[in-house]
Amino acid sequence: MNDNQTLNFQNYQTIECIHQGKKSLVYRARRISDNQPVILKLLRSEYPSFNELVQFRHQYTIAQNLNLPGVVQPLALENYRNSLILVMADEGYISVDEYTQDNSLSLSQCLTIGIKLAEILAGLYHHRIIHKDIKPANILIHPAIFEIQLIDFSIASLLPKETQILKNPNILEGTLAYISPEQTGRMNRGIDYRTDFYSFGVTLYELFSGKLPFETTDPMELVHCHIAKIPPKLDKGQEVKGHQEEIPEVVSHIVMKLMAKNAEERYQSAWGIQKDLETCLEQLENTGKIELFEIGKKDICDHFIIPEKLYGRQQQVKQLLDAFERVAIPPQSPHSTKSAATSGLPHSTKSEATSDLPHSTKSAATSGLPLSKGDGRGITEGDGRGITEGDGRGITKGDGRGISSGGGSQMILVAGYSGVGKTAVVNEVHKPIVRQRGYFIKG
Repeated sequence: MNDNQTLNFQNYQTIECIHQGKKSLVYRARRISDNQPVILKLLRSEYPSFNELVQFRHQYTIAQNLNLPGVVQPLALENYRNSLILVMADEGYISVDEYTQDNSLSLSQCLTIGIKLAEILAGLYHHRIIHKDIKPANILIHPAIFEIQLIDFSIASLLPKETQILKNPNILEGTLAYISPEQTGRMNRGIDYRTDFYSFGVTLYELFSGKLPFETTDPMELVHCHIAKIPPKLDKGQEVKGHQEEIPEVVSHIVMKLMAKNAEERYQSAWGIQKDLETCLEQLENTGKIELFEIGKKDICDHFIIPEKLYGRQQQVKQLLDAFERVAIPPQSPHSTKSAATSGLPHSTKSEATSDLPHSTKSAATSGLPLSKGDGRGITEGDGRGITEGDGRGITKGDGRGISSGGGSQMILVAGYSGVGKTAVVNEVHKPIVRQRGYFIKG
């Protein structure tokens, strides 16, 4: 669909295109029947996929059933050619992303946006809704009254918890610059409402500093940054973008707590975030400065959450990670021994098994299990259909066929009774694979 063309809608007169996204276009228009100003959102593709249409209906259904302050309720969902149009009232709001292009936000304005967004998130979580795409482009602001609204529930979840699967970074749900570590599918963790807190932290970081915590444009590098790298702190003495105001140390602590890599280390409630930001704003308005105070004192979760941690498997996880490091980094010495499971390579074979699991394992060299084709050999889980580890460019969990070159290869068998946690142990290799730009394939 050509976004520069004048679109002819049966019941609407378009005024201007106000947003051009990768998948959607947003127009300001007027409804002919009653002259009401409206916003029209439609899919960019002239022939959208089934999944795109499902997501479009999904955001309409969720927003329509939410009667919450700060959540835009659509007026209608209408058919248009091969696609759909989402119709919303035009009340003069623009995205925070657009607003900050022409206006600089003061420290108090940034805090106000944070407080109002925390209030909206608290309402969402009361209804067990995870937004999964918090970012300035999805936060609307009214320039005159400085009210905040949240939009775009196309990938929002009605489940209190989801299991995120491993995907290509280019097709992950959400926006890579703001996505949480667990939402990448490479943390061996499920996602819940706290994924929004991480994205909230990235959003605040950008509002205060005028830049993203990780500015790389490479998708795999960005995923690795979210998983493993600590962002530069909003240092004491650093100024709020466009203002001669220093970012207070406690504000930096709040943002960094929101952006903790593990969900258990973040805030556990939107209420706790709101109260800390309100304390900052009150101090600023009353004394003109924000003193250091203990954050998170009022951060109390209203329901029981079991931490997603592996217990009693430290040795097995270490074996996997050590093996990956050995094959991912080529040996420096020309006399170094390469590991190869009966591969015919000129050095000795080294096969490891996680023997502490409650079931015996056989070495691939003696079990008659099929080895990898080509030169990709590595870790095999269970009955031989498992992980194949190469040189850091690929761990394969499937039929034993993988990618290997350079640093050698190795095989580890992981065996045990059903439900004992074999997959959870194996999935711990996700994180180092990202660092080495590798692949994890399973089937």
